[in-house]
Amino acid sequence: MEQSETELMLKGYGLTTAEFFYHMPDYIHVLNTFVWQDYDLAPDHPKLFKFVEFWQREIEGPLHSVRFTHRKMISPGEWRNVVGEFRLN
Repeated sequence: MEQSETELMLKGYGLTTAEFFYHMPDYIHVLNTFVWQDYDLAPDHPKLFKFVEFWQREIEGPLHSVRFTHRKMISPGEWRNVVGEFRLN
């Protein structure tokens, strides 16, 4: 059974977005892009690297480059509890 997004986030997973640049098989000088998103573990990114291995094994278009970001790379990874509220007039 697949886990919910909340369950994955509680286990340390975060949304990873990757942009793949690849050469078209018939037009090697043309670059195309493909965007991939999944919940993955930083900093090792096992799902991302598994997908890259799949691409290299099964897809005809050779990869040029991949750029990616993870939730932990663009946002603070901590929560703080607010214990009070102050109002100034």
